[in-house]
Amino acid sequence: MVEVYRIESVASEEAGGGVIRRILVRTDSVEKAKERALKVFSLARRPQSRDLDVEAVRVLDGAGYEVFSISTRD
Repeated sequence: MVEVYRIESVASEEAGGGVIRRILVRTDSVEKAKERALKVFSLARRPQSRDLDVEAVRVLDGAGYEVFSISTRD
């Protein structure tokens, strides 16, 4: 069954916190959404990225529950 997942890039506390960017992904498994979130995180942490303030990326399911997250502290 296809579900919509939200992938949110979260700013660091020093940058004010909060969601910087939100991506909606339609997929049939949470694993594919996790893979996409890991890609978003790695791209945001590159030195040439314009989103240098990204501290974490999280995946929320259709009901709004967090099903996966990764941060710079991991």
